[in-house]
Parts: sequence; C-alpha cells; structure tokens
Amino acid sequence: MRRLVLTAALLALASGCQKSEEKSTPPPMDGQLDPVGDPHSGTDYEPLPDPEAQGGSVGRAPRRLTVSQLDAAILAAVGRRWLTTDGRDGIDARAPSLGRADYALVSSENIEPNLVFAKFLEDGARYTCLEQAKAEIAQPDASLRTLSRTLPGKWDDLRKLTDAQVREFLVYNSTRFWGSPLQGDELTKWVGLFTQAATRVETLAGTTKKREQVLAVICIAMLTDPRFITY
Repeated sequence: MRRLVLTAALLALASGCQKSEEKSTPPPMDGQLDPVGDPHSGTDYEPLPDPEAQGGSVGRAPRRLTVSQLDAAILAAVGRRWLTTDGRDGIDARAPSLGRADYALVSSENIEPNLVFAKFLEDGARYTCLEQAKAEIAQPDASLRTLSRTLPGKWDDLRKLTDAQVREFLVYNSTRFWGSPLQGDELTKWVGLFTQAATRVETLAGTTKKREQVLAVICIAMLTDPRFITY
C-alpha cells in the first residue's frame, strides 16, 4: 500500500514538473512563423532536371505556334499576311498540312515542328518577306515601313550603311520577330550575313539592282528561325 502511494506521488510530481515547464515556454511573438524543416535534408523530394539534358532549359519543352498563332505572328512581325500567288489566304490553303485540326478526322491540332511544316513555312516566308520588301523599298517615308523603319528615308546601295546602322536594323528586327534582340557574337554573324547579301546584290550584272532581296533574306532567316515559331 505504501508503494502504491509513493508511486502515485512520484507520478503527480513528474506531471507537475512537466506542466510547469510547458507553462514556462514563452508564447510566440506577433508575426512569428512556425519553423519549417529543410525539404532538401531527406531523400523524399524530386530534384530539378539537369539543364544539360534539357537543351539548357529546366522548364517545359518549347511549343510550336498553332496555325492561328502563326498567322497573327507573321502579320505582326512582317506587316503582311501570308497569301498565295493568286491572292488566296496561304495559311488557310495549307492549314491541314500545317497541323490544323479539321474536327472530322482529326480532333486536335498538331503542333510538332516537323519537316512538312518547315517546308510550307519557308514557302510562306519567301512570298511574304519578298512582297513586303518590294513595298518598303518604294516607300520614302521610313515611319510607314515595317522591316526597314530604322534605315534612312531613301537608300540605294546598302553597302554604304555604317556598321552601327546595320546593327540597329538587325537588333530592331530580331526584337520584332523573336521578342529578344541579337547581341554579342551572334549579332556580328548576322551583320556578316547582311553585308554578304548586300554585296551580292550590287555585284550582279544588269542595271536594275534588286535591293529588296537584302531585306527579304534577313526577313526569311528570322521568320524561319526556331525562335519565331516556338514559345
């Protein structure tokens, strides 16, 4: 009996000490957050993918523009819609081949950047860029142009442009087409492409120099670049 009383007294004493310790813990201060454990301390978390295995990206894979998005993007960047030689809508004429769903046999749009898409896109780029360049070379008011807005009001031999003018032209257009400007070594390579195209046009035989082809070359290259058709 004495042992039972002693045991009960010890339990009561231990309980009292525990309660007193709990009461002695200061309450949390206003605005104080509860501590959070380090999620990387264990092995139950999924690490980010290796950027080298993802082409330098750790996010989702790039997606190709839909046919409707491509139509709007060409108009915004070039200033002209893709038409066929007889004046019909080039996008609608090739929409099934470009991946648009017909909702009869195909219920979802194909947005894979395949070879068929690349072939038709190049055809559209050639027509759209060349027609726009022809219109701009005949437009003396630079503010009314799209591709050559940074060039002088009247220009003939594009080899006479300074390096700064060529770079300004390329930075302006790369921002229009891709949303990001050319810079560094890549910009220098594009300057070489522009200079090469301008030299080739001026050395061609004949009295009529097709200088609009210089603008068209840059336009086609930027429009068919993966940075234009993906996001």
